[in-house]
Amino acid sequence: MLSLRAVARSAPRTVSRLSSAALRQSTVARPSSVLKSSWAPLRSSQLTSAFSTTPFRRAPAGQADEELSSKLESELQFENEVKSDEVPASVKDFLENSPFKLKDVPGKEDVFLTRKFGNETITVSFSISDLANYEPESDNLEDSALSDEELNSPEGQELTGEDGEEGENEGEENEGEENEGAVPCRLNVVVEKPGKGALNIEALAQDGQIMVENFYYFQDPKHAHSETAEVTHAAQDVFPGPPFGSLDEDLQVLMERYLEERGITQALAIFVPDYMDLKEQKEYHAWLKNVKAFIDA
Repeated sequence: MLSLRAVARSAPRTVSRLSSAALRQSTVARPSSVLKSSWAPLRSSQLTSAFSTTPFRRAPAGQADEELSSKLESELQFENEVKSDEVPASVKDFLENSPFKLKDVPGKEDVFLTRKFGNETITVSFSISDLANYEPESDNLEDSALSDEELNSPEGQELTGEDGEEGENEGEENEGEENEGAVPCRLNVVVEKPGKGALNIEALAQDGQIMVENFYYFQDPKHAHSETAEVTHAAQDVFPGPPFGSLDEDLQVLMERYLEERGITQALAIFVPDYMDLKEQKEYHAWLKNVKAFIDA
């Protein structure tokens, strides 16, 4: 038995086929001029009536449109149920007490924090793309494969013992380590002075800590921001400095203190991951709404 949706979709095509058949028959019959003059108005009114009384129905562009729209609607309902309007304390405290000003444009991946420090302009940027690109299990694939081979070997079976107590303990420790792991958030810190160029610091915010990876200097501040592909390409030709880890340890410590005085602190390291989660949820919800509106249009 055809569903109502199938009948609705087949109705316009049926009318089209009947009308085409009627036109073909009238062409083959070729009536005389007398018959044509008397029969033509009747035929014209029938065709007009057939098309004018048929209700217009917008058929979907594809068969999957309605199912996709329904699925998107269920995802939106789920997001509305699980989302919380309560802002985490770490985010609220940082925005209220930090000297940084937040710049977050809806629909954009990057978030910016800016502040003044003396004659310096400091910009800290991070992106929610880190959440999408993070693969927590990729780094442990080789280790897990090696551990499986070791456990299957005679030496591995001897180490685990008859009851396998040691293996269970190791499993509990590994599970604890996985739960403690957090998504590392990349930070791009730029410190500018008028007419003096800029420092560009690449760091990671993870587990409440700021870990500096690179400490660059550019005479042209544009090279530190890398806002366009041309600027990024030009910056690659400039020697920015040696790797941070190769510097003298005392120099590394002093550079980290230099950043702390400018607000690159533990509070920032806690704020960034929590705010990234909030923004990712908002952007995903907006994406679902936009895609559904497009499919339904």
